Amino acid sequence: MGAMVPFQDLNLLPDPPLSASSTALRTPKIEPKAEPLDVDHHLPPVQTTTQPQLPNSHTAPEPISTEMGETHLYSEFNRISELFHAAFSNRLSRLRLPDSPAAAAAAASPASPAVSESDSRAIVPVPENNNQLSAPRSNKKLDKRSSELVRVTGLSSEDERFFREVVRRTRMVYDGLRILSTSQQDSHAPHLTGRRLRGDLAAASVMRAHGLWLNRDKRVVGPIPGVYVGDMFLYRMELCVVGLHGQPQAGIDYLTASESSNGEPIATSIIVSGGYEDDEDSGDVLVYSGHGGQDKFSRQCAHQKLEGGNLAMAKSMHYGIEVRVIRGFRQGACASNKVYVYDGLYRIIDYWLDVGKSGFGVYKYKLSRIEGQPLMGSSIMKFAETLKIRPLEVRPSGYLSLDVSVKREAVPIPVFNDIDSNNEPLCFEYLSTSVFPPFLVHQNGGMGTGCECLSGCREGCICAAKNGGEFAYDPNGILFRGKPVVFECGVSCKCPPSCRNRVTQRGLRIPLEIFRSREAGWAVRSLDLIQAGSFICEYSGVVLTRDQAQVFSMNGDSLVYPNRFAGKWAEWGDLSRIFPNYVCPSYPSIPPLDFAMDVSRMRNVACYISHSSTPNVFVQYVLQDHNNISFPRLMLFALENIPPLRELSLDYGVADEWSGKPMICN
Repeated sequence: MGAMVPFQDLNLLPDPPLSASSTALRTPKIEPKAEPLDVDHHLPPVQTTTQPQLPNSHTAPEPISTEMGETHLYSEFNRISELFHAAFSNRLSRLRLPDSPAAAAAAASPASPAVSESDSRAIVPVPENNNQLSAPRSNKKLDKRSSELVRVTGLSSEDERFFREVVRRTRMVYDGLRILSTSQQDSHAPHLTGRRLRGDLAAASVMRAHGLWLNRDKRVVGPIPGVYVGDMFLYRMELCVVGLHGQPQAGIDYLTASESSNGEPIATSIIVSGGYEDDEDSGDVLVYSGHGGQDKFSRQCAHQKLEGGNLAMAKSMHYGIEVRVIRGFRQGACASNKVYVYDGLYRIIDYWLDVGKSGFGVYKYKLSRIEGQPLMGSSIMKFAETLKIRPLEVRPSGYLSLDVSVKREAVPIPVFNDIDSNNEPLCFEYLSTSVFPPFLVHQNGGMGTGCECLSGCREGCICAAKNGGEFAYDPNGILFRGKPVVFECGVSCKCPPSCRNRVTQRGLRIPLEIFRSREAGWAVRSLDLIQAGSFICEYSGVVLTRDQAQVFSMNGDSLVYPNRFAGKWAEWGDLSRIFPNYVCPSYPSIPPLDFAMDVSRMRNVACYISHSSTPNVFVQYVLQDHNNISFPRLMLFALENIPPLRELSLDYGVADEWSGKPMICN
């Protein structure tokens, strides 16, 4: 079991003057006091004409929306909190959800065993009974962020898995709330004219009201348990939810002097997003300019002062406290138009006051990345971008094929092996979509009656009715919630290919690569960030009836049984930790699947995805070209944000009774 290591009390020691060349290392003990930027969610909403100025904001304010002008992120977070509780959360709790004989307890976070105060798991607040969570109370005062500094050390592999699962499930709840709130705002909040609710802020507000923000009871120095180097986040508020960076707006997260027992601020993390012209970033070495002195157009217009976050950075260098570095990048392919990458721990080795490019005094901090950490996520992201454009220049050897699909997919699927001479993926015919026996497709009359939506399906059409009255995808093609089966528009429908209910029919759009792994054999990874809830590809093979499968299995052919895949679809969009009456969707329902897929001769890229009991990809059953619910297609969706070049994994479920291993063709 790991341990939380507190810091030495500075009050017992003489306080030397601070200097940039000081080498004395001491660790402060911080007395718990109120977090200055924490405000009650139930205060009156912030007016747009009187917006508070955020102290110590290193990066320029992010644009909220085209209607919001210069509104700061934090004031908008407060406004959203009030509006959400007043006009939105009650409507969400009254959503018509399908009945189910069982509650959604299966998707609840693993309960923490009884622990003492010194147990490292105490730093993550996980409700013991998620089904007892209630709606936010208007008179409940929210807990303040702790000012006690701890460092988590000595985690076992079991602890690592525990914290990773806690973070993963917390992020799934956040994504589920964000997607749902964004999709429902127009129809459920018609009085909010002129300004749109921010789904990311609404989700963070509700989770904080339910005590689901992580690492609030301790202020963690160093790595956050459950967050890996290279993890990617699409929203600033998600960084706050997992405790990686506690400031919704400011680029420097720190303990204020008023919280410290000796009156000195301490920095714990920074965000580098190009907001300051004097930043110099070469990866392992970073020159980070301090905050302050900028106008609303992010131009330096005054000298910076050694106070607030700037002083906290200097004190962290003085006491040898490492800081977490998160880099922000513009990413047009994402819904948020930005992505934040956790790049690991850096140590501040020097700071000085310099004349910036604008002619004003700027404090600069030189940071060096601590050795022995995994590769930086930002470096991997840039490497993956280059691979998509010039693969042979970056990796001149190792490619067995630049497109194993032979143009059967919209994007090429390369095969890379720099480990051994195995070339197995080249020995199979590539099959982009599954092949069904003709009599199965037509025995129920194809797709039957289709919709009449000429410009795309809308609420109330017959295709929405097939899905229980709601579409499965948002306008960006993100799956709202996992379902037993999703009915997409078919050949009888008059809607165009761009219809929101034809997501999986557009085929593979993400650049995937089959590669040889030392641990998993053949595996699959993406060259792009895959957003949580996004469609990836179909799991393809030749569909066999039960009788046909028995014959093929006697020949030793590779068969995949869809009924053995773990029901991870039930976890995506599960809001049982927020709404106690939430039940897992049970409609439309399908009978137990009684067919197999032959992948012994024809297969696609999905057949090389590795097995994992904690996967990042799940199977969603979909019907699109026929109505026979006993033979759906196997569509793969992302269970979390998957960074570039991170291995994809599936839970293949029940093991084979003979070999004791999951029935996979890899």
